[in-house]
Amino acid sequence: MTLALCTMIGRSIGGAFLVGVAFGAAFFFTHLVWVGTYLGPVPWVALAGLETVLFGVGAIPIALAYRWTDRARGHAVVWFVGVPLLVAGLWSVRELVMGSWPYSGFPWARIGMTQANGPLPEAASWVGVTGLGFLIVAACACLVQWWRAGGFRRMRGVLPAAMIVTALVLVPQFPTGDAGRMDIGWVQGNGPSGYFDDRTSGDVLAAQTAATDPLLGEDMDLLVWPEGAVDSDPLTDPATARRLTDLVARAGAPLLTNAATARDGDVFNTSILWDGQGTPQLHDKVNPVPFGEYVPDRWFYERIAPDLIGLIQREYTPGQNPPFVTVDGVKVGLAICFDVIYDSVIWDGARQGAQVYVFQTNNADFRGTDENLQQLAFARMRAIETGRAVVNVSTVGTSQVIAPDGQIIEGAGVDQAAAAITRVPLRDGLTPAVVLGGALTALIALGAITGLTIAGISRHRHRHRSARGATDA
Repeated sequence: MTLALCTMIGRSIGGAFLVGVAFGAAFFFTHLVWVGTYLGPVPWVALAGLETVLFGVGAIPIALAYRWTDRARGHAVVWFVGVPLLVAGLWSVRELVMGSWPYSGFPWARIGMTQANGPLPEAASWVGVTGLGFLIVAACACLVQWWRAGGFRRMRGVLPAAMIVTALVLVPQFPTGDAGRMDIGWVQGNGPSGYFDDRTSGDVLAAQTAATDPLLGEDMDLLVWPEGAVDSDPLTDPATARRLTDLVARAGAPLLTNAATARDGDVFNTSILWDGQGTPQLHDKVNPVPFGEYVPDRWFYERIAPDLIGLIQREYTPGQNPPFVTVDGVKVGLAICFDVIYDSVIWDGARQGAQVYVFQTNNADFRGTDENLQQLAFARMRAIETGRAVVNVSTVGTSQVIAPDGQIIEGAGVDQAAAAITRVPLRDGLTPAVVLGGALTALIALGAITGLTIAGISRHRHRHRSARGATDA
């Protein structure tokens, strides 16, 4: 990170773009190599290429910030504190733009999400993932300014970076209140749940049911299946509904499953709380995956790659219902696969009273890659950020039950059927990240844009005065 910032100093607009592209290509083409296992190299190159170009564009404001603030060397506070905060804010703005545009964005590669196995994750409970990323970049930018000012000849200049790092390392996780326990059964069926897997109708449901058998007869409060666990719509198919009702009766607990459901002319990726007694509780995936679960502007992309686009027949509609279900008075927050990387989905669950989270995912299309491990890192950061336990259940692995502090309670490896009942802690109370995360994100973005504008105006005025002085002389 520090070296990446150094490469942007003194660059022209074109030079900053090229440096950003070089950094982005080295990062995204390796980080997202798993995308190619689904539909081949074209989607991988397209996604990584787009992210690379956006990263290059995002490098330009940072280079301008360094250029426009170069005269601040004589102002210690501006040089050692103001400039690093501006640079960190601009980095965060780039992440926010890439995480929301185009087609709802791709917030997969955020600095704050890197700390699941790092030394700084607890701070996310105070400032959120975006805030944590901002502080990490700020610390790196402080080191850059210290080195530019003379390095070891000005040791006082390293104090801002040292203070940020010390605070990040020492800050404890914000405490949430103990609200009891819930015994949750979870099942990783390891069925043929990939988009192109060789299967017939009902094979995935059969695999999930078979993997669930060892849990039947055991005491549990909730039984959880992953995304895509039911390969027919139980809301419209009576035979599937009967099978789920029979399973719930044998389990003695409601089933939280997932299926594609058709309602009012639309198709949704839906989490379904099935108790066999009344109308099921539903939550629809908020952010279907572009070019995976639907094709935006299909008419346009079919002209470019008709055979490839023709393979994607799904057209899921974004959900709008609340991201939780209620189980015997306990609200269970939900995120379906891709939704785990969107702050608003996670925060909404906690704000509406969720005491534990269930993340349902289907990683079958990315077998043999690191995609599921990256997603697990996000799940662990969400546990820390919200102070809630997370039950992350995959069709093919890796499934894990994560404690509110991000530690692993129990799990199952990849490419194997597994089932267990885990006693999961429930939590009350909201972390500052959940309460203030949206406002802090907006403040960072507004501060960065305002700061860059002020720096640009100041630079322009200085050059104008200098030119006028030279003319008068």
